Amino acid sequence: MHPLKRNSSLRRIVLATAATVTGGVMLLSLKPHTAPSLAVGAPAPSGSGAASAPGGADGSTGSGGSTGSRGSSGTTSSGGSGGSTGSKTVTGESVQTRWGPVQVRVTVVSGRITDVTAVDYPQDNPRDQEISSYALPQLRREVLAAQSANIDTVSGASYTSEGYRQSLQSALDSAGL
Repeated sequence: MHPLKRNSSLRRIVLATAATVTGGVMLLSLKPHTAPSLAVGAPAPSGSGAASAPGGADGSTGSGGSTGSRGSSGTTSSGGSGGSTGSKTVTGESVQTRWGPVQVRVTVVSGRITDVTAVDYPQDNPRDQEISSYALPQLRREVLAAQSANIDTVSGASYTSEGYRQSLQSALDSAGL
């Protein structure tokens, strides 16, 4: 009797292996869906011309921190009459992560964080853009809720989250919070 006849356990093993290999090939041939458009932060509050939009999808950024150097200093601008009741916009240090630099800009009004914008973040390829499109809005919501850099890491974006947290903390330190 041939080993691959009907009642043979070897036949079942060969068929199960062939089905597994076929299923694996089919899964690997699937194309991922197209990445959603990159939505990073809310627009600048009206009356505050100091905060600018984040870097565009073309790779441009709103700061000179694209070199990824950790030593770049933040900038501060006051929109009020001075003191702690005015509006300040502070850009944190550019933090180099495994996937690229991350830098944030914070707007503080009367000692409260009113806006956080990512001005530099990993966006070199579609996967970076996909991760940033879902991680950056979550990180922004966390900061506005916590009013500090003590925020949770976004699952799947741990390097970006850590760079965001470090840049945010340097901006908050510069703002005196």
